[in-house]
Amino acid sequence: MLAVFETAVRYQMYHALAILLVGLMMAPMGGWAVHTAGWAFAIGIVLFSGSLYLLAITGTTAFGAITPIGGLAFLVGWGCLIIAGL
Repeated sequence: MLAVFETAVRYQMYHALAILLVGLMMAPMGGWAVHTAGWAFAIGIVLFSGSLYLLAITGTTAFGAITPIGGLAFLVGWGCLIIAGL
Protein backbone atom coordinates (compact mmCIF):
# COMPACT_ATOMS: atom_id res chain seq x y z
CA MET A 1 0.00 0.00 0.00
CA LEU A 2 2.98 2.30 0.47
CA ALA A 3 3.76 2.06 -3.26
CA VAL A 4 0.15 3.02 -4.08
CA PHE A 5 0.40 6.01 -1.75
CA GLU A 6 3.72 7.07 -3.32
CA THR A 7 2.18 6.85 -6.80
CA ALA A 8 -0.67 9.13 -5.70
CA VAL A 9 1.79 11.66 -4.27
CA ARG A 10 3.96 11.58 -7.41
CA TYR A 11 1.07 12.17 -9.81
CA GLN A 12 -0.37 14.89 -7.59
CA MET A 13 2.98 16.68 -7.56
CA TYR A 14 3.45 16.46 -11.34
CA HIS A 15 -0.02 17.74 -12.08
CA ALA A 16 0.15 20.48 -9.46
CA LEU A 17 3.16 21.73 -11.42
CA ALA A 18 1.08 21.40 -14.60
CA ILE A 19 -1.60 23.60 -13.00
CA LEU A 20 1.10 26.20 -12.31
CA LEU A 21 2.07 25.98 -15.99
CA VAL A 22 -1.57 26.53 -16.94
CA GLY A 23 -1.63 29.61 -14.73
CA LEU A 24 1.45 30.98 -16.48
CA MET A 25 -0.06 30.26 -19.90
CA MET A 26 -3.38 31.89 -19.05
CA ALA A 27 -2.23 35.50 -19.43
CA PRO A 28 -0.46 35.32 -22.81
CA MET A 29 -2.61 32.61 -24.42
CA GLY A 30 -5.90 32.26 -22.59
CA GLY A 31 -8.64 30.49 -24.48
CA TRP A 32 -10.82 27.51 -23.85
CA ALA A 33 -8.03 24.92 -24.20
CA VAL A 34 -5.89 26.35 -21.41
CA HIS A 35 -8.93 26.85 -19.19
CA THR A 36 -10.11 23.28 -19.81
CA ALA A 37 -6.62 21.92 -19.14
CA GLY A 38 -6.57 23.53 -15.70
CA TRP A 39 -9.92 22.07 -14.76
CA ALA A 40 -9.01 18.66 -16.16
CA PHE A 41 -5.80 18.57 -14.10
CA ALA A 42 -7.69 19.58 -10.93
CA ILE A 43 -10.37 16.94 -11.50
CA GLY A 44 -7.69 14.37 -12.31
CA ILE A 45 -5.85 15.07 -9.08
CA VAL A 46 -9.00 14.65 -7.03
CA LEU A 47 -10.13 11.46 -8.79
CA PHE A 48 -6.78 9.79 -9.51
CA SER A 49 -4.71 10.70 -6.48
CA GLY A 50 -7.71 10.88 -4.17
CA SER A 51 -8.86 7.37 -5.05
CA LEU A 52 -5.34 6.02 -4.59
CA TYR A 53 -5.07 7.75 -1.20
CA LEU A 54 -8.35 6.19 -0.13
CA LEU A 55 -7.23 2.80 -1.45
CA ALA A 56 -3.94 3.00 0.44
CA ILE A 57 -5.48 4.21 3.68
CA THR A 58 -8.61 2.04 3.83
CA GLY A 59 -7.55 -0.98 1.79
CA THR A 60 -10.94 -0.93 0.03
CA THR A 61 -10.23 -2.00 -3.53
CA ALA A 62 -13.49 -0.49 -4.84
CA PHE A 63 -11.77 2.91 -4.83
CA GLY A 64 -9.41 1.60 -7.49
CA ALA A 65 -12.28 1.69 -10.00
CA ILE A 66 -12.30 5.51 -9.86
CA THR A 67 -8.60 5.82 -10.67
CA PRO A 68 -8.86 5.38 -14.48
CA ILE A 69 -11.39 8.22 -14.68
CA GLY A 70 -8.82 10.51 -13.06
CA GLY A 71 -6.18 9.23 -15.48
CA LEU A 72 -8.49 10.08 -18.37
CA ALA A 73 -8.87 13.60 -16.96
CA PHE A 74 -5.07 13.92 -16.91
CA LEU A 75 -4.93 12.88 -20.56
CA VAL A 76 -7.61 15.43 -21.46
CA GLY A 77 -5.59 18.10 -19.67
CA TRP A 78 -2.37 17.28 -21.52
CA GLY A 79 -4.25 17.11 -24.81
CA CYS A 80 -5.74 20.55 -24.21
CA LEU A 81 -2.29 21.96 -23.41
CA ILE A 82 -0.99 20.56 -26.69
CA ILE A 83 -3.92 22.12 -28.55
CA ALA A 84 -3.27 25.45 -26.81
CA GLY A 85 0.41 25.27 -27.76
CA LEU A 86 -0.37 24.74 -31.40
